[in-house]
Amino acid sequence: MELQTTAEITPEYIKQLIYSILPEVLAQYREDRERAFYNQLLDRLIRLEEELKALRIEMNIRFDALIKEMNTRFDAQKQESDAKFEAINARLEALDKRLSFLQWLMVFGFTFIPVVITLLNFFK
Repeated sequence: MELQTTAEITPEYIKQLIYSILPEVLAQYREDRERAFYNQLLDRLIRLEEELKALRIEMNIRFDALIKEMNTRFDAQKQESDAKFEAINARLEALDKRLSFLQWLMVFGFTFIPVVITLLNFFK
């Protein structure tokens, strides 16, 4: 459009001028808004990925600590149970020795009495 003098500026001329400029302005505005929106969206996605990565790292650290704690507890319980079994084993060995002594005492007693009776009958 050609520039008109102030005397020729009419509402119709202003309307045509606005209609000729408005699509470019709106397109530029829309493009700027889309670019800003996509930049915000991209920034949010980057922050989300970083937060997820930080959460994964923290979870791995916590799981490792939990595994170490569980292993420590398991080892402590294993040592306690081993100590209990060793105590039981010691008691059973002591019982075995006593029973072995009683067994030999009974064998000797049951052997000695018939031998004495036989000798008494033989020398009568």
